[in-house]
Amino acid sequence: MVIKYEPMKVREKIMRLFREAIEAENARDLERAKKKLDEIMELAKEEEPEFYFEACFRLAEIFLQEDNYRGAVKCALRAIHRAPNEDLYRLGIKRLGDILFIMKGEGRLGEVSEGMDVTLGLVKDNEELHRFVMALMKIARGEKVDERFTLEEFNEILELLKG
Repeated sequence: MVIKYEPMKVREKIMRLFREAIEAENARDLERAKKKLDEIMELAKEEEPEFYFEACFRLAEIFLQEDNYRGAVKCALRAIHRAPNEDLYRLGIKRLGDILFIMKGEGRLGEVSEGMDVTLGLVKDNEELHRFVMALMKIARGEKVDERFTLEEFNEILELLKG
């Protein structure tokens, strides 16, 4: 038997989980915060894509605090891939660019070059995002990339990472 939450009850639960995740993060209980955000992502994945998007990026921020840069990139890419509209898609790309810029500054960009198979599989149905991740992996390996993208945000990120 499948129990379907009413939309308002789902939203109330998600909001409670967000509050609990923020409280846990503020208390430096990052494992508990991650579990709460995972719960949000599971609840919101189909019904509340805006909450899914934000939970992914909050989780990415926690991964950054833990120096798990590849985890942060993967979460950001999941958020971008499932962004419910063009505005959030573009915002997600800019937020991913911020994560990548931090990685470059820390000398950790190379971490993106490996272990991205699952993420590549996830974004394979979005041709431009898939090509961007492939280009990102090449830059992380120190290879030259001359590829251009329709979305200028992708091009800006690659130029910052090359320079």
